[in-house]
Amino acid sequence: MKLALTLGYSGAQMSLDMEKVLEVERLGFDSVWSAESYGSDAVTPAAWIAARTSRIHVGTGIMQLAGRSPAATAMTALTLDGLSGGASGSGSACRDLR
Repeated sequence: MKLALTLGYSGAQMSLDMEKVLEVERLGFDSVWSAESYGSDAVTPAAWIAARTSRIHVGTGIMQLAGRSPAATAMTALTLDGLSGGASGSGSACRDLR
């Protein structure tokens, strides 16, 4: 079984519980996932976590497609994956407004 930590998005108060992230890495968790909503993005926390950890996989739970173009989403995901040495992943979502 692989364990993962899911972080909520920051909202108005920008914060990231790095103590918790570092503890779950020490405990052997497989991955940590960031989230986003309007006001805070998922990629910046993922990059911050990847820079501060050494073994845990880092991913974005959801990157809103309405908030960025498909090309920008792909470039962001590929850059984060490259800089983290392949230790990142991402998810995306769109809403059908029909």
